[in-house]
Amino acid sequence: MNKPRDPAVVSPWSSVENDHRALRDALGAFATGVTVVTALDRDGRAIGLTVNSFNTVSLEPPLILWSLSRASPSLAAFRAASHFAVNVLAAGQQAVSERFARRGADRFAGIEWQSGLGGAPLLTGCCAVLECRNEVQHEGGDHLIFIGRVERFGRSEAPPLVYHGGRYRSLRD
Repeated sequence: MNKPRDPAVVSPWSSVENDHRALRDALGAFATGVTVVTALDRDGRAIGLTVNSFNTVSLEPPLILWSLSRASPSLAAFRAASHFAVNVLAAGQQAVSERFARRGADRFAGIEWQSGLGGAPLLTGCCAVLECRNEVQHEGGDHLIFIGRVERFGRSEAPPLVYHGGRYRSLRD
């Protein structure tokens, strides 16, 4: 017996092969936090980019993951870095997210930060910062999945910056 379709579903079921835009929209239905992942490149220059593909893997041992497009100009530098930092942006840091999402700009100009483990930049004003050893990488389609072992972390009471449906959002109680 067929069950009636959930009325909350606004569009008919789509095939991935036929409709990449609809797939992006479906994936965008999942609200995420916004992070800036940072490290040092081989020449000691600070690198960083906006990432919302961040997630917890394990508490024992403490592991997290994030992914980066294989087409990213920063891929080689992140692969080679001993450490990276996951800077979980606070609600008032939308401009920081937008800056680190742009290509070609000096992303760190005017941004306050300090050096963390392995020199990874720790951004000021975040609601959490996780300093991670670059543990292992896995191929995942057109992305590389980075798994990091959390070695040190900090947290504030600031509310997080949230991304949902292609827009920045705020949490409300």
